[in-house]
This record gives sequence, structure tokens and C-alpha cells, in this order.
Amino acid sequence: MKIYFSGSISGGREYLDYYIKIGAILKSFGHEILTEHILDPGLSAQGENNDAVSIFNRDIEMLKESDIIIAEISTPSHGVGYEIAIGVEIGKPILCLLNDNLKNHRISAMIEGNAPDKLIIKRYNDNNLKEIIEDYLKK
Repeated sequence: MKIYFSGSISGGREYLDYYIKIGAILKSFGHEILTEHILDPGLSAQGENNDAVSIFNRDIEMLKESDIIIAEISTPSHGVGYEIAIGVEIGKPILCLLNDNLKNHRISAMIEGNAPDKLIIKRYNDNNLKEIIEDYLKK
């Protein structure tokens, strides 16, 4: 399965360790991550060296090519929100993952208020991350 993995870049890389864990889980199940660059520890909040138009066009094509979208939403990010909105618009199944350490963290109403047939939001921790992803992919 081709997976578009979305996680904050310019909004902050605080959850990079979890991005890497999510990537490892997806790869262990034999899936292809189209957005492998998100997992790169060398990618800072300054982003890529490519121009914005090239990045936008590349990412839109990868969103279209993907079978599903998995978005780590613990760090608020314009880009992640935009990718989720595009995914909803083009009918991709979407799993949003929110770190359980953020119990009092309010999710954007534009994400949380979306119909559950469009996207699923799951709170994760170190103990249940693999199970959440595995259960979602089975559906």
C-alpha cells in the first residue's frame, strides 16, 4: 500500500522520534511511504531547499497517488492541515494520530468536526501506537 505520511516540518519537529517510529511500523508491515523525507532527522523546521511551487506540486501528486493518508497531528501545522483537507476532498481514507501526552490539547475543529467516515482520530502512546496503526490498516 502507498501511504502519504504527513507530519509537521516548519511548524516544529518536536515529534520527529514518533514520525520515525510510525515510519518503521509502516515499513514493518511492508508498506511504501511516499513522503520518506518527513522521517529524515536532518530535515529541520527550515524545511527543504526546493522552491515552494515544486514542493506543492510534488506533494499534491503524492497525495493523489497514495492509497491512504496517515497524519501525525500533535504539532499544529498549516501544511498538515492542508494535506488532510486535500485528502478529504479527494476521498482518501485518513488516520490522524495525536500523542496521548497532550490530554488537554484541543484539536482544530476543522479536523475534529469532520465526519468519521472521512477521517479517524486516535490518541496514541508508546504502548498502543503499533496496534492503532495495524488495526486501521486492516480496515
